[in-house]
Amino acid sequence: MIKAIQEILRKTPKLMAKNLAEKLKSDKTAINKILYANNKLFIVNSKFQWSLVDDKELVIEFQECLWMSAEIFEESISGLEILDGNNSDIKFVLSKDCKILLEALARLLALCNQLNSLGKKVIIDFNNCKKTVSYFNRIGFFDKLDKEINIQPYRPKSSKAEAYAGNNNNVVELRSIDPINPDRTIPESLKNSFESCAGPNYSQAAFTILSELFGNVQEHSNLQVSGFAGLQNYSGKFPHIQTVISDSGLGIVGTLMPVLGKKYPKLLEKINSSKIDARVALLQEVFSLGGFSKSDDDGRGLGLKVSAGIANKFKAKISVRQETFELKINYVDGEIKFSHSLNLSRILGTHICFDFLLDSSLKSR
Repeated sequence: MIKAIQEILRKTPKLMAKNLAEKLKSDKTAINKILYANNKLFIVNSKFQWSLVDDKELVIEFQECLWMSAEIFEESISGLEILDGNNSDIKFVLSKDCKILLEALARLLALCNQLNSLGKKVIIDFNNCKKTVSYFNRIGFFDKLDKEINIQPYRPKSSKAEAYAGNNNNVVELRSIDPINPDRTIPESLKNSFESCAGPNYSQAAFTILSELFGNVQEHSNLQVSGFAGLQNYSGKFPHIQTVISDSGLGIVGTLMPVLGKKYPKLLEKINSSKIDARVALLQEVFSLGGFSKSDDDGRGLGLKVSAGIANKFKAKISVRQETFELKINYVDGEIKFSHSLNLSRILGTHICFDFLLDSSLKSR
């Protein structure tokens, strides 16, 4: 409905809610509710006539925080049609002294490159947190960010990720995953960093999970555009390791959903009878049961179930973001627990994060 209202106001601004309701054959009260709930998209004058907010520049100011998590990132862009809106310029403004967790950084990177590919002018403003530029440079953010994107106050002239690659096991710089000719050394590099940070108990588990996620980019992206992967170890009171693997393709749901009727009719029936969103229901089945793949290889499709089992053993949290929804997988008393969010601001592709909570006693064994 929001998109329909935008299309009308783009052609005919300064319409009252009753006029919009007539054009959309809807209820005036329902239209008013949508308009007032989306004040970043719609503006009303003293005559109660509605128009689109200035469609040239959309400024997104991230919430003030010490650490920007994926949750804070999503809250900051909630309700905005960033990819599909009519804004020609998009500006992201980071808050004062803000640091960014790898999971949120990966989503920002993917979104910015997707906006640039649509011909939109993109600006990332670091003026409030200039020290964060140094970390983004070290992790390889600017190496993977399209060169046309404007960085304020400046884009680093040289890459710290290239200069210091492999010198610190607490970080694995963002590495490109070519879906056609993928670099098979990436899972091994991520595993080695895991082992260095968390001890040998994590080694095989990490390699199993990361290899599966790495393979998913090749199987499910359906694009020739590279994805990326990276790792960051966080110390402190609650030490943990975040590993992200992202791509901008169709993803697990996008490739499996079209073949369900032919390959897995019982699964399709189960999903259709579910009370939750079909996309979420499919992902839950993939992580719970496994064995589903778009290919004819019966051996494929089990990896994510195995990964979920390993996540249980090592207290890992999994998040999977696709298009406009997110599924979170957690374990409580050994039982898998799902939670999900719908109606997120649209970002193409699949963005997975494994967040391993570290037990310091394991490393010393």
